[in-house]
Amino acid sequence: MNSGALGAGLVILTRFPILAATIHPYSLNGSPIDVVAGDWFVGKAAASIVFAHPILGQVEVYNTHFFAKGGDEGPEHQRAHRLVNAWEFAKLVRQSAEVGRYIIASGDFNRSPSTLPMDIIRDHAGLTDAWAVTHLDTPEPNLHNPPSPQDAIHLYGVTADSPLNSYSAGKPLEHRARKFQGKRLDYVLYRQPSSIHATARIPILRAVDTRVVMTELVPGYHFSYSDHFGVEATFDIEAPGGGHATEPTSVDIPTSNHPKPALSQTDISTDSITEALVSLTARYRFAESQARKHLMTFVLCVLALIAIISTSPWFPSYVNPALTLATVAVAWCATTMLYVGFVYGNWEVNPLTNIIEELELYRAALEAGQLGRLRPQ
Repeated sequence: MNSGALGAGLVILTRFPILAATIHPYSLNGSPIDVVAGDWFVGKAAASIVFAHPILGQVEVYNTHFFAKGGDEGPEHQRAHRLVNAWEFAKLVRQSAEVGRYIIASGDFNRSPSTLPMDIIRDHAGLTDAWAVTHLDTPEPNLHNPPSPQDAIHLYGVTADSPLNSYSAGKPLEHRARKFQGKRLDYVLYRQPSSIHATARIPILRAVDTRVVMTELVPGYHFSYSDHFGVEATFDIEAPGGGHATEPTSVDIPTSNHPKPALSQTDISTDSITEALVSLTARYRFAESQARKHLMTFVLCVLALIAIISTSPWFPSYVNPALTLATVAVAWCATTMLYVGFVYGNWEVNPLTNIIEELELYRAALEAGQLGRLRPQ
């Protein structure tokens, strides 16, 4: 599925009949002036398909890739775009579950398990981490005695910045990454349909095994398949009374035509919302400051062009080629600063404003207990 100018690089394959497919580009994906990172040009997004399963009914599978820059320990304003991604993704998943679909969500979320974006995804979307479910008794590693790179992969699900990956071997690691010999940034998450669609005979989707895959080098070459390893998850479909659900007649298949929205019994905490608002507000101020700097640079470039053009008759003729090149360079810089400062400046500030207002309203509703009173007991 394609998004942005270059495409988000998301694909979903299934052997079941596909009923629908869509892609949702995130409203914020870095800056167009950050050409090296390239997130804005590829248009990071959430792609999804809905397929018909003989026992589960409609299943929606998501594949996503979040904004990358900033890391786990980056400055506050660097976290904001990934928080926007997390909030928008969580809303998409929640809406899908509310119409009676099972959800499987995978991708590169570019955040470690205990970080705020993953809290938002787990709490607001109601998603369960398949790796956490299937690795319950894994001991916490010690920075002074870290696991081997192989154990880090098998025990902690490390998929990025592993010393065993040719693209990250020798890369300086952050404090937490050193503790785990890399990072777990890639996930397979899942959830049941919203409880309003549940009956006593609805089948249960449960993760029974997960492992990191594609850790070897490409055969015949000295490099890895990708800078991230893959994650494989195996699911079981259980009957409500226990055992495998093998026949559609033994269970109730959830329908997807219920008009009433369902509310989860658990939700994102007000503390998490407040923490997200701090980051988003910091990014809002940073974005406004950057826009002003870019527009000021545009004004200076215009003044420089006026100076070059007005003084060029007094320069010797052999200087003309250099003046021409300088004029082109300054004009290019002025144009770039104008569209980055004005067009992208507003492009970034407006979604930030919308999401800050959304979260403030949601926090106020949680604090007032309005959402709690609507939840089923």
